[in-house]
Amino acid sequence: MSKRIKDIGTLDGDVLLFGGAYSNLQATEALVGEAERRGISSTNIICTGDLVAYCADPTSVCDLLVDRVHCVAGNCERQIAEGASDCGCGFSEGTACDLASRGWYPYASQRLDGYLDSFRDLPDAVTFMYQDARYVVIHGGFNDISRFIWPSDAEGVFEREISAIERETGPINAVVAGHSGLAFQRQIGSRLWINAGVIGMPPHDGRPQTRYAVLSPDGVRFHALTYDYEAAAQALINAGLTQGYEKALVSGYWPAEDILPRELRR
Repeated sequence: MSKRIKDIGTLDGDVLLFGGAYSNLQATEALVGEAERRGISSTNIICTGDLVAYCADPTSVCDLLVDRVHCVAGNCERQIAEGASDCGCGFSEGTACDLASRGWYPYASQRLDGYLDSFRDLPDAVTFMYQDARYVVIHGGFNDISRFIWPSDAEGVFEREISAIERETGPINAVVAGHSGLAFQRQIGSRLWINAGVIGMPPHDGRPQTRYAVLSPDGVRFHALTYDYEAAAQALINAGLTQGYEKALVSGYWPAEDILPRELRR
């Protein structure tokens, strides 16, 4: 099945790239504030998907972002729109992440009836031109939305993804992706692979700040997002969502390392 690819034209000025708001209202509000502080309009803000997931405020996050920024579909949006019984993240059955999803996923999906049509309308990929280079934005993998692609993966993993993308889009210069939760960039031959990171959870580094990226004429830079993580954690507790993510927001470490390659674990 061919992908739904949306072209948003040529962008000028700084472009804010982020992913994984994960229903974290406090982080989303902080990101909106950063965009305003940097003078970046909503037309230059692009999300790699998963607006909703682990945290306590899926509706409020969608109120701030849906139809206001460019966004590709994350697996969470696809699954919720289809009425699926789980998040489709690809967690192995019985792992800590799988067990935790049985708490937050139904909580989120039960609160988003007003956004189902918007989720269905999200494209699989977004393309744009910037500084004479062509970018494509995806969520995980191009043909597998929930594929985790890590900074430590072999170059061939990236090469095969880029080839799959170009069969649909034609030649590109750079890929912007998300899903893995870790911000990084890799040069793959003449192409650049950028993972913008996520704002809703810390990148498993022992600090509560999350990550986003800014694309400018000088290149891409990653930034730490400081926000009221204690309030976000308390919101999870108040909602009865205590599968470990409320602790992760404060500690800076994920509840489990099941999905991480061994070389990226503590």
